[in-house]
Amino acid sequence: MTESADSRAKTLNFNIGVLGHVDSGKTSLARALSSTASTAAFDKNPQSRERGITLDLGFSSFTVGCPDHLLDTTGQLPYDSLQFTLVDCPGHASLIRTIIGGAQIIDLMMLVVDVVKGVQTQTAECLLIGELTCPRMVVVLNKVDLLPPNKRQSAIEKMTKRLHKTLESTRFKECPVIAVAAKPGGPEAPETEEPQGVPELIELLKKQTYLPKRDPKGDLLMAVDHCFSIRGQGTVMTGTILQGSLAINDTVEIPVLKVTKKIKSVQMFRKPVSGAMQGDRVGICVTQFDPKLLERGLVCTPGSLRTLFAAIISVRKIGYFKGSLATRAKFHITVGHETVMAKVTFFGLPPAEHKPAPSEPSSLETPFIFEREYFYQDEYVAGQREEASGPDPEQWALLEFERPVTCPTLCLVIGSKLDTDIHANACRLAFQGRLLHGFEDKSYAETALPRLRIYKTKHKEGQVERVTDDYSLIGRSLFKKETNLQLFVGLKVTLSTGESGVIEGGFGQSGKFKIRVQEGLRPETKQLLSSTSKKKGKGCSKGGQASEEEPKSDSQPVSIHLHFKRYVFDPQKKMIQS
Repeated sequence: MTESADSRAKTLNFNIGVLGHVDSGKTSLARALSSTASTAAFDKNPQSRERGITLDLGFSSFTVGCPDHLLDTTGQLPYDSLQFTLVDCPGHASLIRTIIGGAQIIDLMMLVVDVVKGVQTQTAECLLIGELTCPRMVVVLNKVDLLPPNKRQSAIEKMTKRLHKTLESTRFKECPVIAVAAKPGGPEAPETEEPQGVPELIELLKKQTYLPKRDPKGDLLMAVDHCFSIRGQGTVMTGTILQGSLAINDTVEIPVLKVTKKIKSVQMFRKPVSGAMQGDRVGICVTQFDPKLLERGLVCTPGSLRTLFAAIISVRKIGYFKGSLATRAKFHITVGHETVMAKVTFFGLPPAEHKPAPSEPSSLETPFIFEREYFYQDEYVAGQREEASGPDPEQWALLEFERPVTCPTLCLVIGSKLDTDIHANACRLAFQGRLLHGFEDKSYAETALPRLRIYKTKHKEGQVERVTDDYSLIGRSLFKKETNLQLFVGLKVTLSTGESGVIEGGFGQSGKFKIRVQEGLRPETKQLLSSTSKKKGKGCSKGGQASEEEPKSDSQPVSIHLHFKRYVFDPQKKMIQS
């Protein structure tokens, strides 16, 4: 093992996502905690500096001694030191897509709350993202220096109590809450002002550390968040390894640019190393390409990522979302590291087979398979809420992307309405799920969707016009004049009087049709029909009494019912009866 790889093995990298409402002081807190600022850290984005808002995932880190509770079975500490990488996520509402992108690599979430303002809309959205992506959380009440000293303690206790109540129904109930002042006196205050409560926060973070599951096996997938060139050396991409591992001399692919590049050198927080694995934050230098082409994106083992034009996902509505989830509506879909608009079609099991969805989003009971029949839904179906919290039935969605997306299979998918007014006090995260099947063919609508057996049930109703003999009828009002009746020949219909028959073909030019009743009409049906026909005056064989227009109100015309189903993606639009 080389010396540099050996030094790598002795430091555990632990990723902490710093989330919270805009202006809650996340960046100052990250700055107060950090000793080494990585390249992407602290609002490097010029647009961001101007507005004083983090626009992209900033990263920075600091290293502490390895805490004793990480001792292994032999009583040894598996690592010499613990490196906390702080992922400072934007709190600006319109930038929520960036947060979802970063949340997949976060081991612990630090939710920053402005002690004066409390929980705001985006704080709630950050909580949701945390719930979907992260097992543990610490809440930091920031800006306690703004509270009058004599009321400070009681205000902190009151806010802590309120937060515990908010978190009661989430996976973070009982999570620790700590009070700090990351930048006493606010952003304009001189740098000499010491932050308050930060050493205690570092101790708390050490206590919350665990050994994250890191797996060097499998294809490499790295999320790049910053890209720049160094003259004479090449182009450096910094980011976090989401899965797999990399080493010097490996060839990697940049799927969006459709190019492969060789890794010339690897650094972890400015120290050269020979390689890195899942969870590590690295900079890799490759042969020259224009860094402007890739500010953010994915780097992977060549050929391992797929570019999808459409996908099938498992789907579950997010409880706090107030809108409806309608088929054919467009949502912002965050998948892999991209956010793209997509048209959504919801579908579920046929009504007889409805099952509630399991509690864990990734453990769908009924696997999705093309051979099964599914029922088309005009919208997402919520559970039977008699007991107020009935689970939603299992269901899926077809996503048709406005532009192709590059992503790994089985990745988390989040659907949101990011165009909702950012000042409206409403959750914009609408649904979540897992990517189950992707369509890589641009003409998937012709080549692949016809395999998808999603059906709609149809019901048409018409009237019997008259009887021609004991076994035949003429019907009307079931079809429009322009309908091609040949498509319906041979389909079964039932009469409101109980008999069933078969459509034999059209009659005349006005959409009327002939029905053959194999078993013959019942005497009482014939009587009913002859009385209504006579009253209409149209059933008279000799053409007499054609003046009696209106049937008496007590006579019921006999109705004809046609039931069939049609597969939504069948190019022939065939009608099927069971």
